[in-house]
Amino acid sequence: MVTIAPSILACDFARLADEARRAEDAGADALHVDVMDGHYVPNITIGPVVVEAVRRSTRLPLNVHLMIEDPGAFAAEFVEAGADYIVAHVETPESTRKALDLARARGVKAGVALNPGTPFEKAAEWAGEADFILVMSVEPGFGGQEFVPAVLPKCRQARAAVRDGAEVGVDGGINLQTARAAVEAGVTCLIAGTFLFRSDDMAGRIAALRRLGEGS
Repeated sequence: MVTIAPSILACDFARLADEARRAEDAGADALHVDVMDGHYVPNITIGPVVVEAVRRSTRLPLNVHLMIEDPGAFAAEFVEAGADYIVAHVETPESTRKALDLARARGVKAGVALNPGTPFEKAAEWAGEADFILVMSVEPGFGGQEFVPAVLPKCRQARAAVRDGAEVGVDGGINLQTARAAVEAGVTCLIAGTFLFRSDDMAGRIAALRRLGEGS
C-alpha cells in the first residue's frame, strides 16, 4: 500500500485552512509540512504557529519535516503544535537524536531524512528504529524542482533496512512517471507539492498515484 502526503509548501498560504481541507477531501493520507530555517537550507518557511493552525484545519496526520540546523531544540514546540511525525536529518545526528527521542517520549512517530548527496550508510544506524525514512529526491529548500533519479538505489536500500511497519518516503519532483519509479524502488509514501496543490483535480491525481501502489 502506498500513502499520499501533499506538501503544503506548494499550497496557497492565503487560504491555508481551505487548502488543508481540500487535500483531505481529495483523499490524501497525511499532510507534509516543510519547516526551514534559512540556515540548514536556503529558504525560510513556517514555524509552530502555522503547524497549529493546520492542525485545527484538518484531521489528517501531519508529517513535520524539520529542515533546520538544530531540530532537537525545536522538536517539542512542533509536537505541542500537533505534529504526528517528527522527521529530522541524518546530517545533524546529535540534534536529530535529541529530536527523535523527544518525539517518541511524547507519543509521536519519529523519522529521519537524508539529502540526495548523502549516502544511505549515514541513515543505516537509524533504520532499525525509525518509523519513517525520507529520501530527498531534490536538494531541500524549494519546491518545483526536478526529480533526481540517482536517489532510487537509496530508496531500495531503505526499504531493505527498515523494520516491519516503517515507511519509506520520497520527496521532490513527484509526478506519475517519477512516482512509478519510486514505488518500484520500494517507496511507500509519496510526498508531492506542486503536482497536487497546483492541480485543478487533486483528487484525480491522488487516485492515480495510489493506483501505482496497487500495481495498475
